[in-house]
Amino acid sequence: MAKTKSIKDKTFNGVSNLIRVLPTGTVFMFQFLGPVLTNNGHCNTLHKYLTGILLSLCGVSCAFSCFTDSYTDSNGIVRYGIATIKGLYPHTDSGSVNLSSYKLRFGDFVHAFFAVIVFAALALLDTNTVGCFKPSFESNQKTLLMVLPPVIGAVSATVFMLFPNKRHGIGYSSTSTSTSTTTTTNSSSHN
Repeated sequence: MAKTKSIKDKTFNGVSNLIRVLPTGTVFMFQFLGPVLTNNGHCNTLHKYLTGILLSLCGVSCAFSCFTDSYTDSNGIVRYGIATIKGLYPHTDSGSVNLSSYKLRFGDFVHAFFAVIVFAALALLDTNTVGCFKPSFESNQKTLLMVLPPVIGAVSATVFMLFPNKRHGIGYSSTSTSTSTTTTTNSSSHN
């Protein structure tokens, strides 16, 4: 019997994809280093370059994480790799796991694009970053900064519902790990 997902399940799946789109370490690095590199929003030329480098590195990190995936090998060890057109790289001894099933998909590029957009919205919400690059925002421009991130979030959530993320990148447990844990738990409870 085919299993159909309800609207509620699709919504929760979309929200979880939105939460997973930004790597926690990247956001933490931005939140931690941002005030230091922007001099709390009072930038000179050096601060602007350093903040620009930080924003670029964080954006690349968000995009890159969309192309990572994990699998559990025959020894039960979670392995990580980068999705390529041929499958998951690096090709370690995967045992019985078919790494070619982890090929790049169109949705990976969509996720990478929107991950960068969502991170940019997060950066726009940071008063230190805005103060560094554009300290003299007028009140109507500040309104735009307050409206733009929720709109980007709503559009991104919709896109993530249309292109659900099937990858379990660095920092997220593999589906096969949780499945094998559940199977082990269920079989041990029956003994």
